[in-house]
Formats: sequence, structure tokens, C-alpha cells
Amino acid sequence: MNKLVMAVISLGSVTLYLGLAVWGGGGFAAFFSHPALVAVTAVSYVFAGAALFTAGSLNQGEREDRGNRWVIVAFSLIGLVDGWLPAWTDRHNLWVIGGEAVRWTGVAMFTLGCVARIAPVFVLGRRFSGLVAIQPGHELVTDGLYGLVRNPSYVGLVVITLGWALAFRSWAGVALTLALIPPLVARMDSEERLLASQFGAAYEAYRARTWRLIPWIY
Repeated sequence: MNKLVMAVISLGSVTLYLGLAVWGGGGFAAFFSHPALVAVTAVSYVFAGAALFTAGSLNQGEREDRGNRWVIVAFSLIGLVDGWLPAWTDRHNLWVIGGEAVRWTGVAMFTLGCVARIAPVFVLGRRFSGLVAIQPGHELVTDGLYGLVRNPSYVGLVVITLGWALAFRSWAGVALTLALIPPLVARMDSEERLLASQFGAAYEAYRARTWRLIPWIY
């Protein structure tokens, strides 16, 4: 049942997001007249399908920081606006950036972001949850994708959102990407407190030698 729920959430979210964009973009004919937006649609469903083969979940695990759930609401509200507004501004040629080269740059970033977003879910397996929670048998991963950056999945989220904005040539989309940063930082703060309380000195040593989100910057 959990796998079915995840499938509904994954495919349903993508369909809703793209549906908002089609609406904002003026309908199916107008939206799919842009090859770059056809590519974004295809990439979205490919990675939504790939997510069904991961072991990620919404499990509360053995211990959860429930006080951080507001971040999910914030992400959802920003996401709803981001699904519609960039497409709307693109259709009306308002606050736009460049032309087709910008669109395809956005497609490339969107694709790379999807890879960065989903790869950690495969790496962590059942330890990955959409909630801030310690799972049964939770172990600290400090190598591979996690050897340089502690939050590679969140790197993917930012790159996805920025790529989406550029696919629509939208300054409004860029602004919404920036709006993600405060709740994202709050989410990372919550996760790092929980991991530090669980793994103690091992996590502090790991945190001391890695970057939080952007190598050599943050």
C-alpha cells in the first residue's frame, strides 16, 4: 500500500504540476508548440517513473521532527505558484529572459536536477523519507554522493526549480526559486539537528569536512 501511495503522489504531483503549466501557457496546443517544453514534460514523467523503483517513503520512522512539517506546506504552496506563473508570464511575454537558447539551457538544468534529486533516494533506500525522521537501522552515509555535499538531493531540487524557470524564460520563476531557500534552509537545519543527536561525534566530524549545499561556498 505504501508503494501505491508513493506512486499516486509521484505521478499525481507531476501531472498536477504540468497541468498548471499547460493552463498558464494557454492550453495544450500553445504549450506543446515549444519543443523544449515537450522535453521538460518527457523528462518529468521519466523521473516520476524512476521514483517508483526507489525505496523512499513518507515513513515517520523511529523519531521524527514533526515541528518541521510546515516546510512541506511551504514547498507545496510555492510549487503550485511555480507550476502556473512561469508559463503564464512566458505566454504573455512578460519578465522573460532571452529566447530558445535559454529554454534549452533550462531543459538541461532541469534534467541534471532530476538526476541529482533522485540519485540520493536510490543511495539511501529505506532511510530516505519525505519527513525529517530517523528510520529503523539508520546508518550515516558519508561517501559517494555524500562525500562532498551533505544534501545532494536538495541541490537537485534547486537546480530543477531553476531549470523549470529557464525553460519558460521566466524571471518570476527565478524569484520563486529564491523563495524556496528559506524553507529549504529550515529543513536542512532540522535534519542536521536530528542527525547530530542520533550520530553525535561521527556526524559532527562529517559536517566539519563537507559542504552543506554548494561546494566551496555553503
